[in-house]
Amino acid sequence: MDFGIKKMKKSIYKLLMLSVLVATSCQKDPLDIMPDGRLTLEQIFADEMMTAEYVNTIYDNINPYGTAYDYFTLLAGFSDEAHDNDFPQDMGRAPSRWYNGELRPNWNPLDIQFSTGSSNPETNGNYYRKNWAGIRQTNVFLENISGTPFANPQVKARLIAEVKVLRAFFYLELIKMYGGMPVVDRPFGGDYQFESLPRQSFQECVAFIKQNCDEAILEPYFPYRIVAEPERGRFTKAVAHAIRSQALLFAASPLWNETNNQTLWTEAAEASKNSLDALLANNYALHPEYEAYFDSRTDISANPADKETIFEIKPYRAHEFSHLMFRMHAIPTLGGDKAGASPSQELVDAYDMANGEPAILGYYDDDHLYPIINTASGYDEANPYEGRDPRFYATVWYNNAYYGEINGQPYYIQSYLGGADGISNISQRTGNGYYLRKFRDPAQLDPNTGTSRFKKYRLGELYLNYAEAANEAYGPTEEVYTAINAIRSRVGMPGLPSGLSKEEMRERIRRERRVELAFEEHRFWDVRRWKILSSTDKLTTGIEWTKTGSGFTGKRIVTGRRKSWTDNHLIFPIPLSELTLMPRWEQNPGWE
Repeated sequence: MDFGIKKMKKSIYKLLMLSVLVATSCQKDPLDIMPDGRLTLEQIFADEMMTAEYVNTIYDNINPYGTAYDYFTLLAGFSDEAHDNDFPQDMGRAPSRWYNGELRPNWNPLDIQFSTGSSNPETNGNYYRKNWAGIRQTNVFLENISGTPFANPQVKARLIAEVKVLRAFFYLELIKMYGGMPVVDRPFGGDYQFESLPRQSFQECVAFIKQNCDEAILEPYFPYRIVAEPERGRFTKAVAHAIRSQALLFAASPLWNETNNQTLWTEAAEASKNSLDALLANNYALHPEYEAYFDSRTDISANPADKETIFEIKPYRAHEFSHLMFRMHAIPTLGGDKAGASPSQELVDAYDMANGEPAILGYYDDDHLYPIINTASGYDEANPYEGRDPRFYATVWYNNAYYGEINGQPYYIQSYLGGADGISNISQRTGNGYYLRKFRDPAQLDPNTGTSRFKKYRLGELYLNYAEAANEAYGPTEEVYTAINAIRSRVGMPGLPSGLSKEEMRERIRRERRVELAFEEHRFWDVRRWKILSSTDKLTTGIEWTKTGSGFTGKRIVTGRRKSWTDNHLIFPIPLSELTLMPRWEQNPGWE
């Protein structure tokens, strides 16, 4: 497909200059009519239908997230919220290579596609190239759309707003991983000297993200919600709010705000508050049932039962999220191929008691084998799973937990030594005494009957974004309490105690994010933007239970030590093959 631009050698040159229009398998796809490449930009943007189809191809650059990390695992296993049971049984898998500290400028265990030259659309990867490709396509669209005739100008206005949000999305995903990048808002001409293209700061990129989201939010013909099934998976005004909120929170956080500039916190708080108010006014609300919410997919309607989801990832081909959760994050006696990502003891310890008190305040030792117990909480070390936050029971399968009826008989999780689900040195068994419950209805006994899908953005995150930013900007005000307690109230947890200091509130908000958003791809990035990676990611632990008569005794064990916790892991290295094409750029810190 010739867009009249000189072909450059590869990588960022191609990503910024060439078209990557991807023809789908549909026979009616208008881009299939000229497979020999004679279709030009002028032809595409002279036709309303082909212009709309061009927008559809931009979405192909969005990674599938969820269970799409090698080997069909979750990002949680690369953080301290889970132990991935591929380690140490399979040292060739991505989690094991991550634990082993194999991230390099020329090799990224989280990006097997790029490292191996693969382009499998069903797995995550090629982050650098795909995000740049998405940015380039959005720029091509926005540069050419003005002259396209539309029978309904409202459709045109909506598409422009939608593509601006797509551009903001690709930028945010890119800079979260690699730091500041060039701010590019139009296609380059064939004579552009890419060697002179400078990197810009994280803050400048976030300002551009905010600008795109602001403009999209102001567009009256851009909807807050998808209401027709054929449009499932398209971006909306609500997505613009979610991206803006997250981007400004990251910009204000310690990793990117080293001087603790309070203006950045204020801007983040104001934006999240504005977004919360707007979403609540447009029929968004927290789902009333936390556990059931993650077992289902969004219903498409002007007034859906699921009013919380902002953006849900569509499946790639046959690999439904629920199918892979059943097979790749399974209890061995109940089907599936492997145990996958097991909730860590550190995550379990983060859940409050049902009375609202934290159970575990920290650890006396570096190996987390001797917890600091909050004696006021009522936590019983011999019965650690009794009386906990309801979100614990919705997220974690633990030893002797009641699963439900199997073939008419009650089944209890047997993760004790020697039990049917017990700790064992095979990838089909837990290595730490736990299995993941979140995203899977216990009544699902067949991999093909699940309905859950991965939720990239949801309203609960915005409550937490606002609470964090507002506490940093203004201290623990009544509005901070209101936001955090809305999350807790949804599951019947008591509100936070009054009179907390700013520092105490910060710790409670971080704990709340950890349990509310567990396994939703937030913890991995949160510990980086907070710059606490070196205190969280050195190891994970579990409990080894032994059956003793009618009861059990347990001891804490280290299940995985890691080498991916040093400060250079806060920001990923730019792939070496990309960096060599940009001689003015410096590699990210610690990867020189």
